[in-house]
Parts: sequence; C-alpha cells; structure tokens
Amino acid sequence: MSGADSRLMLTPNPIALACSASVWRSAGYLLGYLLVSGVLFATVLASIAVAVTLSVTIVAIPLLAGAALVVRGCAQFERLRLRQVFTEPVRACYRPPDGHGLWRQARARWGEGTTWRDLGYLIGLWAPLYALDAAVFALWAIFLAGIALPLWYSRPKGMCVGYCNGPSVSGVLIGGYPHGPHGPGHHGLYVHSLSTALPVAAGFVILFLLFCYVLVVTARLHARVARALLRRPADPLAPARAVLSGPGPLGPLAGAGPSGHDGPGDRRLR
Repeated sequence: MSGADSRLMLTPNPIALACSASVWRSAGYLLGYLLVSGVLFATVLASIAVAVTLSVTIVAIPLLAGAALVVRGCAQFERLRLRQVFTEPVRACYRPPDGHGLWRQARARWGEGTTWRDLGYLIGLWAPLYALDAAVFALWAIFLAGIALPLWYSRPKGMCVGYCNGPSVSGVLIGGYPHGPHGPGHHGLYVHSLSTALPVAAGFVILFLLFCYVLVVTARLHARVARALLRRPADPLAPARAVLSGPGPLGPLAGAGPSGHDGPGDRRLR
C-alpha cells in the first residue's frame, strides 16, 4: 500500500502515532469488520445454499441471478468501508448481460471473475481475517483499558485476565491463578491496591504505544487484501494503449503504411 492513497500512516514516534487519526481509523475498520462480516458471511452463504439446493427446480435460474446480486451488494458494502483506509474509492467492473432474460443475466453474473473474487473475499477469507482482526483488536483494547487501571481496579470482583480458579476476590488478576491469588502455583500480577495498579498501568502504557503499530499494520494488510480482490482488475494492455494513444515517437507513424512510408491517405500533391 503506497502512502499516497492510504489514510493509515505510520510514524517513528509512538506517542504521535497513538494520538493520530490512523490508530483510531484502524481500530474502527477492524471493529467494523468484526461486527458486520459475520452478517455478510451468513447472508451470502444462505443465498448460495438456497440457490444450489433448489437448482433442480424451475426457480433455479432466478435464484442464481438473485444470489449473484446478493454477493455484489455485500461486496459493495465492503468497498464503501474501504473509504476509511484509502483516499481513492475502490470500484469494480461487472460485465453487463448480453441480452434479456433471466438465463442470460445469471450466466453473465456468474460467468465473470469479479463475482467469484467477491465470493472469495466474503466467504473464503472470512475465517482467517476474522481471527486475525479479533486477536489484534482484543489485545489493543486490553492494553488501552489497562492504562486506566488505577481508576477501576477496585470495582470488579474476581476479574481475571488469563486463567483463574478458586475463591472470588476483589481486584484484577493477570496471569495464572489455579488456586486463587493466595494459593500455591500462581504466577502473574494481582492488582488490589493503588501501589500495584500504578506500575502495572505504566507497563500497559508502553505495551499500548508499541501495539499501535501492530494495529495499524494489521488494518493496512486487511485493507490491501480486500482491495486486491474487490477492485476492478488491472488491464495488462493499459501501458501499450497509453503509448499508442499519447504523443510521442509513434505519432508521425500513425498514418504510415507497413513499410513506414506514407499511406495513400497521406500523400500530398507537391
């Protein structure tokens, strides 16, 4: 992702990065995917399952055409969300049907690569992208909440980050406490006073500042994958067309014959 078209910029100063809009745009983009991707996944999967199940009936063709429209609509929603990351909109190119009728429309919608790329992003990559975004966003949110630990450590009762068992106690347990904070075999931090909450919060500040880089990089990686699959594919002949249509050495040869001499239309009376 080039910096020219990206809204998610990185800076060597971790404090400046944490206070910049890039971190919060990244968090909003990842959180938005966690909230809506499951709905899009279920909608697309259900529409395709219904179309395939009823493919032996007379309603198979309209269902296939409708399922393709559902896939396109869900993919377009993801393209709109990419405006949080890119300055330029992400557009797709769908081939119009070559005639009227449901069969022609269904064949045109499922006979091109754009719909299948949409399906690959919405269905094929949903599990790995969701797992990655959930892990990164959860850790970032924990580090952010840990900064304010001195303000709320005494409110929860028996709150545990890790593995805890045994009697419920006041405070926050961070680590492994199989027999409670006072039992044997425990390792971690037991935040139950202001004197322990302050240094732990200072550690969370450092972790939060460093993890902001991970958050932004994850959002940029996710957005790059989404744009690669959801945008209009590049034209491999675009550079050649630009050379032929633009001014340059080929300009005087535009009307020349095969041998480079003037064609019949370019002969002038001398």
